[in-house]
Amino acid sequence: MGSNYSRIKILYKSLVIFVAIVLFFIANNISSEEYVNTMDKEISVKRETRESFAAPIPSLDLSKMRLFTGGRHLFRRSWTPAPSSVKSLDGLGPVFNRVSCSGCHVKDGRGRPPKEGSKFRSMVIKLSRTEKGEAYPDPNYGYQLNDKSILGVPYEGKATINYSLIDQKFDDGTTMKLSAPKYSFHSLSFGELHENTKSSGRVAPVVFGLGLIEAIKEKDILKNADPKDIDKDGISGRPHKIIDVPSKNIMVGKFGWKATRATLLHHITGAASQDMGLTSNIFPEKNCMEIQKACLEQIDGGNPEVSDAQVERLLVYMQTLAPPRQRNGASKDILYGQSMFKEIGCENCHTPTYTTGTHPKHPELSNRIIKPYSDFLLHNMGKGLDDGVNEGEAKSYEWKTPPLWGIGLVKIVNKHTRFLHDGRAKSIEEAILWHEGEGLEAKNNYMSLSLKNRKKLLKFLNSL
Repeated sequence: MGSNYSRIKILYKSLVIFVAIVLFFIANNISSEEYVNTMDKEISVKRETRESFAAPIPSLDLSKMRLFTGGRHLFRRSWTPAPSSVKSLDGLGPVFNRVSCSGCHVKDGRGRPPKEGSKFRSMVIKLSRTEKGEAYPDPNYGYQLNDKSILGVPYEGKATINYSLIDQKFDDGTTMKLSAPKYSFHSLSFGELHENTKSSGRVAPVVFGLGLIEAIKEKDILKNADPKDIDKDGISGRPHKIIDVPSKNIMVGKFGWKATRATLLHHITGAASQDMGLTSNIFPEKNCMEIQKACLEQIDGGNPEVSDAQVERLLVYMQTLAPPRQRNGASKDILYGQSMFKEIGCENCHTPTYTTGTHPKHPELSNRIIKPYSDFLLHNMGKGLDDGVNEGEAKSYEWKTPPLWGIGLVKIVNKHTRFLHDGRAKSIEEAILWHEGEGLEAKNNYMSLSLKNRKKLLKFLNSL
């Protein structure tokens, strides 16, 4: 009798719990799938402050927190020319763009283009010349224009931006003007750019969640690739397979606007070299072209200037910065906007959810549900976003699908809403309107929505 009563009691409790869950889903108008696919709370944070992008993952242990804190210190510290009294932080340049990582990645967030005629701060100019389909550096200025230098060394040159306006008209008659950038150069120290050299602006992307992206299995990226558009859906994303400099292995690129880096070690040391002129054991050569004699002759800050221990601290910091969690994701308007996002075709490239594989250094990042909203593939984005600059095997009109997580917090963290690779879009909506090529159908579908539904879709994006 007692045994049967216990069974009935357990069954009753189970039924109550089941009904409660069902009622929760109904009340909040969300599916069980959406509930299960919510980003793992042990690797994400929910905050709406200027420090929303600067938090470590909550599950980080004490020993890694020390490395994280040390990495954050290095990320924010300014480097100085050699020789300096602070030997661990000298070796800046001789030519460079910024004196610190945070100089571009302000608050670990997104950079922006300067105002017309103003100095570049969180944006750089990429250079590339194409011959017989291959990308090469400019013979005098390399792959990036360095607009600053240390005393006694000429900087490479200066750039300015001007914009022309392009009219866009929605199906309901609403109009909008898009801004197309044009770059001009002056004070070039080593002559004019090569006649075949093209230029393009690059704002600094956000740096949170990179360790989780690093942990995504290559096979999960490759399964979404369809370079020959075999399924005839108009989407032909392809992986950018590159040589990872640290390992010398051919890997799928995940980082950078054109997926030019596969590992964070490559990404971090490459940025130190290109943006700050700092050598490492991965990039031991000075960031100087052959014609730049004063640059080549300048004394260095040690060999290497960024030690392996410093690289390790930066690496841990970048790997363990937590992505923000979606806000108000169960509200009716946001859920409806999410359904619109899928219905008009945005998810064809902005893949919402992944489960990470095994991270070699951080078990905290392994087997986690994440929601970056990217397929990490290259896509032809059409003539409007074709800047003429090829990078590796990525053509000038191809761009990696940028992750969307945290996009709604940029205004809070970085005090602006400039989007796309060069910040030309002054809002999320403008960024959508620049989609052509493989993104044209989704753009047209968006422009055919009613104003009410467009607002709901944007509300969803701003919740990420």
